[in-house]
Amino acid sequence: MSGRPPVKPTAGVPSGKIKTLTIDDKLVSAREDETILDAARQNGIEIPTLCNLDGLTPVGACRMCVVEVKGSHRLLAACVNTVAEGMEVVTDSERLKSYRRTIIELLFSERNHVCAVCVSNGHCELQNLAHDLGVTHLTVPYRHPKLPVDASHERFVNDHNRCILCQRCVRVCGEVEGAHTWDINGRGIGARVITDLNQPWGSSETCTGCGKCVQVCPTGALTEKGKSVREMVKQSRFLPYLTMMREDRHE
Repeated sequence: MSGRPPVKPTAGVPSGKIKTLTIDDKLVSAREDETILDAARQNGIEIPTLCNLDGLTPVGACRMCVVEVKGSHRLLAACVNTVAEGMEVVTDSERLKSYRRTIIELLFSERNHVCAVCVSNGHCELQNLAHDLGVTHLTVPYRHPKLPVDASHERFVNDHNRCILCQRCVRVCGEVEGAHTWDINGRGIGARVITDLNQPWGSSETCTGCGKCVQVCPTGALTEKGKSVREMVKQSRFLPYLTMMREDRHE
């Protein structure tokens, strides 16, 4: 999956200048408006992500997709940095693996992720990345915050203990459904996803009950009621189709 909705060429409109760069010593080309993540995935080079999802605007929230770029002293998020002529990118190095493992550890330690009793156990993107990166234990202390579970909605549950603040729910609700029910309240370690003006989800006057936020959530933070352990399978691949249909209506 690429980091942006598929771009369809329109007659008479230039698709953008082509840039040539190298990714992991592989010579590739991409349009100047495409990101490093786009270019990598179009050429079969996988970069891990959590907040990024095809069909939603990239925000660079999770930093899992950081890459090394020659000439830059800092790591760059591949999902929000566009390609440049002659750019030399490294997506897989010991330094990057170390950073990504640290990010995974911090995400696990920040909230209360107990995989064994989670409805998304076995179907969780955070859990899968931890496995892929070899994170078997934490080297940082758990915070054990006391976080609420909002089960006020008749169909869905919001468990703040398993949220990683990827903002997928915020973006899909605003960009695709157009309801703008979700938002982020607070800053830093105290940030939380909220519905409306921090009202219980069940009393929201803007929520349409579409369930898109639940389906795009990468963890067990947003789930359907009535699901037991390992039963919550997410279906997020509907977004590119919805995006394409929306573009067709606007043409």
